[in-house]
Amino acid sequence: MEQYKQEFIEFMVESNVLKFGEFTLKSGRKSPFFMNAGAYVTGTQLRRLGEYYAKAIHDNYGLDFDVLFGPAYKGIPLSVATTMAISELYGKDIRYCSNRKEVKDHGDTGILLGSSLKDGDKVVIIEDVTTSGKSIEETFPILKAQGDIEIKGLMVSLNRMEVGKGGKKSALDEITELYGFSAKAIVTMDEVVDYLYNRQCQGRIIIDDTLKRAIDAYYKTYGVR
Repeated sequence: MEQYKQEFIEFMVESNVLKFGEFTLKSGRKSPFFMNAGAYVTGTQLRRLGEYYAKAIHDNYGLDFDVLFGPAYKGIPLSVATTMAISELYGKDIRYCSNRKEVKDHGDTGILLGSSLKDGDKVVIIEDVTTSGKSIEETFPILKAQGDIEIKGLMVSLNRMEVGKGGKKSALDEITELYGFSAKAIVTMDEVVDYLYNRQCQGRIIIDDTLKRAIDAYYKTYGVR
């Protein structure tokens, strides 16, 4: 596993973004792990998060794109932090763009903030995590309404590797099948579990034998491994 992926897994635990225990998800599923990207709250955390996203985007999509689009609201700081990181790490200026939840009718009018989109633009979408693909359902028509743009792909931080709405494939695979562009993650839950199982992180064992059994049982029901 790449070094930045290992560091990112430890970073999620250290930032209290990735938690293990017993959680009830929006879907009603009882999950032994939970991710809350809203826990990234400091400048240092956002700088590091942008760097991990930048490295994953570079590895999966290269730098041949023009705009990084972050759907409102969580995608807004992600797109800003990551465009800054791409500039610092790779010396390339990528524009950032996000949508507003409500169309603004005065001043800087329209549905978008940040850069506008124009014909020929190549766009990468950035999100925190995708469980059902609902946000892409909302984002895709907004992007396509702006002109003849090419969506190169989607990058999320964690692939939960659970069945999506269709009940057979993961949400990321469903997005690829439905919209025709690649959907990738900085790390997958398989990589997280492999890395943290019986390994000390933050001075303790995060995934012990008991938790590993609970995760395996969860994926036996909901997983797409």
